[in-house]
Amino acid sequence: MSAPVVCADEVEAQQSFSGFTGLYNTPNAVVLDKGEVSFGYNNKLFDLSKSYVDGHNFIVSAGLFDGLEVSGMIASNTMHDNFFRVGFGKQVRDLSFNAKYQIPYIPEDWFDFAIGVKDIGGDVNLYETYYAVASKELWNFRFSAGVAKSDRPYGIMDGVFGGVEYQVFDWFSLQAEHDVEAFNAGAKVTIPKKWLYDIGELTFTSRFYSNTDYSEEDTYWGVNFSMPLSSEDKQNYKKVEAAPYVAPVSTQSIAKIDDHGLGFIQTAMAPELAEQPKALTVVNVKQAPTQNTQKLATSSLNSQVIELKEALINDGFENVVVGYNLNTVFVNFENSVFNRNDIDAIGVVLGRIAESVTNESTHFNVQLSKTDIPLIAIQGKVDNYRLFIEKGVSPDLNVQQGKASIPEGVVWAGKAEASPYFKPRLTLSPATSTTYATDLGVLDYSLGLRAELDVPLWQGGGIKVTGQTIIDESSDFEDNGVFNNYSLDEGIVDAMLHQTFALPFGFYNQTQIGFFKSYFDYKAIINETAWVSPEGRHIVSAKVAYFDYADYRASREYETLTYQYNWVERDITLHATAGSYFYGDSGYQLESRFWFGDSYIAVFYENTDAQKAGVAINIPLTPRKDMKVTPFGQLKGRDNWRIGLSTQIGERNVLVFNQAYAPSSQITLDKTMYKRGRLTSSYIYSNLARMKEAYESYK
Repeated sequence: MSAPVVCADEVEAQQSFSGFTGLYNTPNAVVLDKGEVSFGYNNKLFDLSKSYVDGHNFIVSAGLFDGLEVSGMIASNTMHDNFFRVGFGKQVRDLSFNAKYQIPYIPEDWFDFAIGVKDIGGDVNLYETYYAVASKELWNFRFSAGVAKSDRPYGIMDGVFGGVEYQVFDWFSLQAEHDVEAFNAGAKVTIPKKWLYDIGELTFTSRFYSNTDYSEEDTYWGVNFSMPLSSEDKQNYKKVEAAPYVAPVSTQSIAKIDDHGLGFIQTAMAPELAEQPKALTVVNVKQAPTQNTQKLATSSLNSQVIELKEALINDGFENVVVGYNLNTVFVNFENSVFNRNDIDAIGVVLGRIAESVTNESTHFNVQLSKTDIPLIAIQGKVDNYRLFIEKGVSPDLNVQQGKASIPEGVVWAGKAEASPYFKPRLTLSPATSTTYATDLGVLDYSLGLRAELDVPLWQGGGIKVTGQTIIDESSDFEDNGVFNNYSLDEGIVDAMLHQTFALPFGFYNQTQIGFFKSYFDYKAIINETAWVSPEGRHIVSAKVAYFDYADYRASREYETLTYQYNWVERDITLHATAGSYFYGDSGYQLESRFWFGDSYIAVFYENTDAQKAGVAINIPLTPRKDMKVTPFGQLKGRDNWRIGLSTQIGERNVLVFNQAYAPSSQITLDKTMYKRGRLTSSYIYSNLARMKEAYESYK
């Protein structure tokens, strides 16, 4: 309360007790900003006795894109009461979804207008409400008025409502509303983001007055924490309009490589060329008799490429090969430090080239690989990219999927260094099995720690072993509990040998063979074939898996076909999967992922044995840049950890476990080769600003 007494510049938008942005029971026409998430709790519950009581409301909301806010809310009288013991119909335990959309194209100096719905879908809708609301800010006030339709008792939010918010200070506001049935008033205190290390804002809410006749308490309270989902969201960077680069037609022949008869497999040319016995290197170039090699020996590029190679190794990149001829610098590298997003690694490498290579009219040709499988090739001019780093001028780049071509006469700065092979990578992350808002409790869980050990062995191949241990469980997941069968397994849960091939025309194939534990022990083989379009917008993959019981004669299998569209301009990926699944159900899944930097919020729908709808959040649990790989290995966190909740729709809401289940590991084509649609030419063109910022942050 000793904060400076200054007036607020604008009226803050806060979460209401009902799950949407607003006052207490009523909404305003403001929505959460794109990429902002909010976590809230309050104790004002409207229960089956048709009155307000002291209970529990848990709310999670997010701004999916400009103008659209969605939220989920769990409402319950108690946390752990078992309805089979206390009796059904005596308490509320409800999971509901809400949405609000702010209508665009209304001039900013007029007013804001939004429409919304509370408690969407399902068979039982205790809080179903439809509304339209307009808001107008004047000075430090926001006035809101609207109309709502609801079947809730006593006319609550069923008619004309209104409210006013007064932002007294940046950290303090007063609010009053009429929710059709009653008049309510209260206050909110906000701890600013800058006081919380710029992580987010913490708000405390109190409704201290109401003239309703249907409340057992005069005062209710709530707490809410809001934050941006990712600091690397594209909207945080100054937009760069990309101008695609058209590569000139080369008059020189391309270097050849002996593929040992495996012509159908794409191989990373740079490491093999650099290790050929007759290949020119900076060590022996001075002894070469040709005129061109003598020029290379005395050129300034000689020392510059050596400096560049050392810088890339110091950055932590692996399998680094650097070569050059009279007008081109070639770089092959593998990224093992910027595990959240390869766009950062590409930005650092291109920045290092612009920093180290100062010769005029020099081109660069960069190839990013994964265990010697080429993933993406980038060409451009060093001077042009340096201008982009220094002044933000749009660079001319040619980005293509797959391997890069190498001009004839290239001289290598030594052999490939920092080999990725036989170096273990240990990933630690939480493991969870959970239920939400069931007849047995608000939250039941089995929580564990998972350790995944991956060791690359050869080109495209390696082994992966996963183990986990239980840290804590609710009573319903313990031995003899209702959900005991769905408790986490302990010990080794999978051990797989995996092999990936890059095939012609944008195809990839990956096979995994080994041991897999999903409540029972299986010997498994999983095969996936995928195709990515040249610009990376379309990905089609087919997966077939066979699981054989290790203890007796029986088997399971699944076959799925998936289509993915990468809408990079909007940072949205659309997914559709159809097939037959592990537990014998068949049908389809639809999902939209709204990306914010390295995190996303997903909205999904499943239709197999039952219809389900839900939301999920995926966040990285590792720093933007991980520790370097040492000769003893690497310790890191999971770069993509997902948790979600869903509910059955279309009929009575019952608990459905493991529907549309297709067991797999973290080694998939989508995660290793495509980085969930974010290692494509279209994605790179759309995220040039982040590439520039990555270099400036880590140079």
